[in-house]
Amino acid sequence: MTAILKNFIGGEWVDGSGVTKNINPSNTNDLVGEYAKADKAQTEKAIAAAKAAFPAWAQSTPQVRYDALNKISLEILARKEELGRLLAREEGKTLPEGIGEVARAGQIFAFFAGEALRLIGEKGASVRPGLDVELTREPVGVVGMITPWNFPIAIPAWKIAPALCYGNTVVFKPAELVPGSAHALSEIITRSGIQAGVFNLVVGSGSVVGQTLLDHPDVAAISFTGSVQTGRKIAQACVLSNPMKKFQLEMGGKNPLVVLDDADLKTAVEVAVNGAYFSTGQRCTASSRLIVTEGIHDRFVAAVAERLKGLSVDDALKAGVHIGPVVDQSQLDQDLRYIKIGQDEGAKLAFGGELLKRETPGHYLQPALFTEANNNMRIAREEIFGPVAAVIRAKNYEEALAISNDTEFGLASGICTTSLKYASHYKRNSESGMVMVNLPTAGVDYHVPFGGRKGSSYGAREQGSYAREFYTTVKTAYTYPG
Repeated sequence: MTAILKNFIGGEWVDGSGVTKNINPSNTNDLVGEYAKADKAQTEKAIAAAKAAFPAWAQSTPQVRYDALNKISLEILARKEELGRLLAREEGKTLPEGIGEVARAGQIFAFFAGEALRLIGEKGASVRPGLDVELTREPVGVVGMITPWNFPIAIPAWKIAPALCYGNTVVFKPAELVPGSAHALSEIITRSGIQAGVFNLVVGSGSVVGQTLLDHPDVAAISFTGSVQTGRKIAQACVLSNPMKKFQLEMGGKNPLVVLDDADLKTAVEVAVNGAYFSTGQRCTASSRLIVTEGIHDRFVAAVAERLKGLSVDDALKAGVHIGPVVDQSQLDQDLRYIKIGQDEGAKLAFGGELLKRETPGHYLQPALFTEANNNMRIAREEIFGPVAAVIRAKNYEEALAISNDTEFGLASGICTTSLKYASHYKRNSESGMVMVNLPTAGVDYHVPFGGRKGSSYGAREQGSYAREFYTTVKTAYTYPG
């Protein structure tokens, strides 16, 4: 019988009040593991443990925090193949993608180990004679983290690492769909030398664990990645809580990729296919709107369809597979629903969109390419979060830019062109937080800010040195020497 893997609260592994089953989307007969579910009382215990541990951890030296984060990084990187296999098995991204994500998590911890040593303040003269002014950064307190299923180790890493780096304590609620990676990461963190209560893992539902984090007065801040609808509820709850909570939201995207007549066709096709379909399209940065000018439109569509024919959709752990399964039946149903919506709206399904059968029962979907779409269609305005992309024809660059910005989202955008003029103009005028030129919209280095505008993001950026804006608060102090 499979042992039920426990939650980690106050320095101890503890049983839960229920069980979450982790099913392999490449083979639904394969049970990856069973994980204890936390209830409200256990979540409150985790918050209490984090609160009790906060004063000592907040006052710990940069060297202590560096040593802990560096140790976490080294173990993650040493085990990247093993952890990548677990990630691919439970989430469905291909094995190379899974290993790459784990490596990124290790690099994130290494970066923030260094940041622990680089956090310094400022000292200046006051406008009043004889006074000194000091600006210092302090941790905010207990941070509740609510993470999604599509990057089950990288996104937790880029929240947990800066939180610990700057002296905060953590209560971590991963997505119930992917508890394996979260549990493995938590085990590594517990061996880093941090004191009991600094880090806590509580697997459970948003309605119980997540709501408890939102309601509890001892949680100082919430970092959330997920849907727009849930993000708005979190924002409202944080504003209405007493005391008010600091909050950071990373939500949806409907990211455009503009392809101009002067683009290198081969480059544009690879950029589009990678950005729209790899990781099964289950990335908030996926380029699901392909805005193509008239002169290259037909050649681009034909080349993309031909490229899609050559992609292997199969078990995520098999060698040579380009696209794994959709994460679960619910997400697969949503993808199929949107494919039908696109057809009903009048878009042409130029390729794919069919369920696929493989050796093992899984959630396999052929990548779908729509043409003859327009920016008013639901498939061009709503986030699908699957291997579905729509081509929108534009007359010229100016119209392509207007279509690109005509969205409630503003996370990532891209352009394929050989024109420095258009590349420079697009970078300045694209209404998104991240812009790529001749590169997939999905793919940001671990040491630079991640985040968007409009309905995609709210609050301080994640990753890189900008993470300190969320995980610290600034104190201004005056001294009168006398």
